[in-house]
Amino acid sequence: MGPAAQPSGSGSRQRWWIRDAIGLAVVIILLAIVSSTIERIPIPGMAYYFRIIVLAGINVILAVSLNIINGHAGQFSLGHAGFMAVGAYTSAFFTFFYFNPYLIAHGGDSSPVLQNALFLVALLIGGLAAAVAGYIVGIPSLRLRGDYLAVVTLGFGEIIRVIVLNIDKVGAARGLAGIPNWSSFFWVYFFAWLTAFVSFRLVRSKIGRAFFSVREDEIAAEAMGINTTRYKVQAFVLGSFFAGIAGGLLAHYLAYLNPSMFTFIRSIEVVVMVVLGGMGSISGAVIAAIGLTFLLEQLRNVKDWLHLSSDPRMVIYALLLIGLMLTRRQGILGRKEIWDVMPRRKDVIPEKPDEEGEGKLDDTSGPPVQ
Repeated sequence: MGPAAQPSGSGSRQRWWIRDAIGLAVVIILLAIVSSTIERIPIPGMAYYFRIIVLAGINVILAVSLNIINGHAGQFSLGHAGFMAVGAYTSAFFTFFYFNPYLIAHGGDSSPVLQNALFLVALLIGGLAAAVAGYIVGIPSLRLRGDYLAVVTLGFGEIIRVIVLNIDKVGAARGLAGIPNWSSFFWVYFFAWLTAFVSFRLVRSKIGRAFFSVREDEIAAEAMGINTTRYKVQAFVLGSFFAGIAGGLLAHYLAYLNPSMFTFIRSIEVVVMVVLGGMGSISGAVIAAIGLTFLLEQLRNVKDWLHLSSDPRMVIYALLLIGLMLTRRQGILGRKEIWDVMPRRKDVIPEKPDEEGEGKLDDTSGPPVQ
């Protein structure tokens, strides 16, 4: 008898972990090289474009994380700005009052390793706080559907903003200034990659299939024994976690926070990115987030070009979105990914003889050649 058979899944799982670890190492090395290079490019106005690039990365995190809730699980959330605010203020609170004073007192402010380690801890704390907020809002409200759920999440976001307005410890209506400027190109795009990576892995897992069943027909999913409330809460918790991470990155890049940065308009902007890219398309959300970020910045110049007294930027922006939605309602990619719509080269399958010596094509290519 031959050797004992190994479980079929153990080897494949091991290969997946090895490949993911190698991919993570490659991403970290590439981001470190790009981050150290892009800041030294001697181009006039590079600081302005670098700022847009960083903000585009933060928007990618927001769009992909909201796509988990709205696109994959089929829920309609308008409270992403609230989750973002929780993560931003929580991480800024720890760095402003504890981590940065500790570094200054112990002379560690010149140590980038310790600073980045504390920054990562602050981001994770902010993300966990946002995830808890997502769990709290998810338990009572996810029995609702559609427009009712959207109203509840919108109200939650406004509640968070009003609470922050009345907390003097974090600046209240004045805002919180003096936050350590610890965000960088590396951290922003590392978490942008991580958010997209987790989302890709999620949709190909058992949880992702449950999300899709809830999105397509919640009643049928319940009839098949799927705990729809549980999976909707999981979608909210995961999406809220990455929204909190995005808020922390924004806080430590702008070095300033104000409750007016997290109004319901901010949630609408993220929803527009998800809808424009295609509900359920991860790469579509990435493309829409980057494209809309640069589009809004470029439209700032229209006022000077046309010599107008008022800024028509938002009017033009709204008209462009309306035009796109009228011509392509499913968004840029629909529910597909970018590699699903790209043209592929079709390889010709050579003929190979069968057992009787007759040549025939592959089974998927047609009947045997006589």
